Amino acid sequence: MSQTSSLTQNVAPIAAGTHVVAAAFLGRTPVFALADGQVLLAEIGDEKRVVAHAEGAILVAASDGQRLVTGGDDGRVVSVSVSGDIQDIADEKGRWIDALALRDSGECAWSAGKIVRARDAKGTIAEWQAPSSVRGLTFMPKGYRLAASHYNGVSLWFPATKAAPEALTWKGSHLDVTTSPDGRFVVTSMQENALHGWRVADRQDMRMTGYPSKPRSFSWSHDGNWLATSGAEASIIWPFQAKSGPMGQQPRECGVRPAKVSKIAFHPKALVLAIGYEDGWLMLCRLTDASEILVRAPEVGTDAGEITALCWDKDGKRLAFGAADGFAGLLTLP
Repeated sequence: MSQTSSLTQNVAPIAAGTHVVAAAFLGRTPVFALADGQVLLAEIGDEKRVVAHAEGAILVAASDGQRLVTGGDDGRVVSVSVSGDIQDIADEKGRWIDALALRDSGECAWSAGKIVRARDAKGTIAEWQAPSSVRGLTFMPKGYRLAASHYNGVSLWFPATKAAPEALTWKGSHLDVTTSPDGRFVVTSMQENALHGWRVADRQDMRMTGYPSKPRSFSWSHDGNWLATSGAEASIIWPFQAKSGPMGQQPRECGVRPAKVSKIAFHPKALVLAIGYEDGWLMLCRLTDASEILVRAPEVGTDAGEITALCWDKDGKRLAFGAADGFAGLLTLP
């Protein structure tokens, strides 16, 4: 490993106390969604906890930078502001919220089993029933259009119209879903330790295989040219510069270690990748020269939990992270 330096001294530890489901920034405030139903507003020196799901656990969370929206096993979808104010968005009467997606313009979508609902900025809710349980949701970058992953593919749905969703098909169980920043590609993680992608314009299929485990975390570079993924003992980074995406090209490996990558997050302005591992390690890796910088290395012999949450602030100067064992932290770049 070409580790060159360390930023461990630049990390402010945060005692989340339980499994961290997701991390975000609301303005300058780092925020953590916790499995016990609480949301931790972790302004250093002025931490505050609010109970978003009093009778349940947080399963999924998403943020648009202005609010953190959480979905729980109590069937509720809840919005939390930086001041700690809580607003109920939806109540699915005890059905687990499986996936969430937000847009910066105020729209929100969630799924519970086969049911997908989308709420626009004015509060109008549209509903669609998928052919099977929906495991992943994301908004396409252009227009009020939603991508929903389920068994045998992805559906592209316009909630504001009555048109039938467009189907992107491939046999198998599709889990998480993401779309490239320019909207040209849709990619899913699959039950079969692989990624599957489509070029939206002509539905050309793209298979990305070779993972030893499921690649459940992925992140696009700021220029949209690279898709970094978890699921191996390095982050596997696929090139998407070409018209046909990664087809016929080899992926890069970044941050090779004797532990599987569990979470990744590209820097918002540079080709620098934050890589979290199942043994609790956290590193930064620069794509241009493969240099690595250590952020966190739990002591040998400790039962550190895997990194489960990563989020850069919008300027790329701070990185919030959390782990399954309740450890969290805030890295401030020098």
